[in-house]
Amino acid sequence: MGMIGHLPEGRYAQCANGYRMHYLDEGDPAAEVVVFLHGSGPGASGHSNFKGNYPHLVAAGYRCIVPDLVGYGFSDKPDDVDHLLAFFVECVRQTLDCAGVQRCTLVGNSLGGAVALGLALECPQRVDKLVLMAPGGLSELHEYQQMPGMQKVFKVFGSGEPVTAEVMKDLFATGLMHDPRFATDELVAERMQIMQIMNGHVMATMQVPVLTPRLPELECPVLGFWGLEEKMMPENGIMALARNVCHLRLILVSECGHWVMVEHEDMFNRACLDFIRNG
Repeated sequence: MGMIGHLPEGRYAQCANGYRMHYLDEGDPAAEVVVFLHGSGPGASGHSNFKGNYPHLVAAGYRCIVPDLVGYGFSDKPDDVDHLLAFFVECVRQTLDCAGVQRCTLVGNSLGGAVALGLALECPQRVDKLVLMAPGGLSELHEYQQMPGMQKVFKVFGSGEPVTAEVMKDLFATGLMHDPRFATDELVAERMQIMQIMNGHVMATMQVPVLTPRLPELECPVLGFWGLEEKMMPENGIMALARNVCHLRLILVSECGHWVMVEHEDMFNRACLDFIRNG
């Protein structure tokens, strides 16, 4: 695995749909597979979201696959296709095909949580377990638009002004996190690097349907996390999970914003490992 600037470069999947997807593939190739699906936002990538998490599972004996979603990281960034949830799901599914992954546990936050749900609903035979951190797809658009963190993201992106490191740091410190000390210079540098190669098309055309009515279809065990200082996701999502998922354990975390895997890294890693091992 090489490095490009601040970020590791792994493998590339040439998907059946014609798109090239970047992913990290770490750990024992013969081990059980855990796939990490990152969230949306300026300069997002798999490694930047999960660098404090996937090495913990690799050390515990799992094979971890960390893709960059289409439109993000080092994956292709088409500007001529609408980024519907089904398109994100298709690209991840075909990436797993290329990586030879038949079955896996999916770990997804935010947009990645919606993609994880979409994949589990479309291909239940491929998904053993789901870990969801404040996933998308549980509220209506107008409800998201009322959230202060989401308003800030749209303001930053819709202004037409260049996104500077200062703007980026403020967005994370005030919009995505409860404790601003997690908005590190390293995080900002990783995100700025990807911002240089991103186009606005993915954010402008992203569409995630409300998946709540379909949650009862999930047959696999689900572990959910939700930060109680969440500024991005409307908290009706908590009850959407609680009332509709058949096999659910839900962890509500105080002093936590949108990124439980960053702000409460050790607890998150321990809980994930316990769930993946023991259900």
